[in-house]
Amino acid sequence: MSSNQVRQVASADFLTRWGKFRIYGFRGEFGAPGSPRDEDAVALVMGDIHTTAPLLRIHSQCLTGDVFGSLRCDCRAQLEMALSMIAKEGVGILIYEQQEGRGIGLMAKLQAYELQDQGLDTVEANERLGFKADHREFTLPAEILKALGVSRVRLLSNNPDKVAALERGGIVVAERVPCEVAPEAHSEDYLKTKKEKLGHLFTSR
Repeated sequence: MSSNQVRQVASADFLTRWGKFRIYGFRGEFGAPGSPRDEDAVALVMGDIHTTAPLLRIHSQCLTGDVFGSLRCDCRAQLEMALSMIAKEGVGILIYEQQEGRGIGLMAKLQAYELQDQGLDTVEANERLGFKADHREFTLPAEILKALGVSRVRLLSNNPDKVAALERGGIVVAERVPCEVAPEAHSEDYLKTKKEKLGHLFTSR
C-alpha cells in the first residue's frame, strides 16, 4: 500500500524581475512504507489564488536550459513565458520540481545528450539508457496544491500527462492553456519528437 506525505518546510517573500511572489518549499515522501521516495519542490505564488482558478505552471528542473540557456530544449523559454503570464494576470502558481531530464537525473541527461549527438532523438536516448521516455509521475504537484488550499486550476502546459496526473490527484483542471514558444533551429527536432512520441499538444505545429 502506498502513502503520500507532503509537508511545507519554508516560506518567504520573493522578489523577482516579474514581480513579487511568495516562495514555498515542500518536501514529499511517496511510495510503499519501508521504501519511500523523497522529492523536493518549490512553489512560487502570486496574488489571491483562492478566489478563482489560478494559472498554474508545473515546471521540471532543467539546469542546462533554465540556468545555462541551452538551445537544445525550450525549457527556459517556457519558464520565462509562464512567469510573464502569471505576472500579467497578477495571480498564479509556478511549481518547480527537481525532475531533471524528465526525471532521469542530470548525469543521465548528459549521457542522453551524448547519444543524441550520435543521431538518437530524446526518447530513443532515454530508452537506450534503460529509462522510460518520461520518468516523471507528477504526484507532488497535486499534493502541493492541496496544501495551498487550491482545488481548481488553469494549467499552463502542452503535456496531457500533467492534466491527467492532476485530475488523478483530485485537482480539477478547468482549462489547459498552451505554453508554446517560438522554436529555435536547434530545438526543432526536439519539439517534433515531443509532439510525435510524447503526445505533447502544439496548436501551431
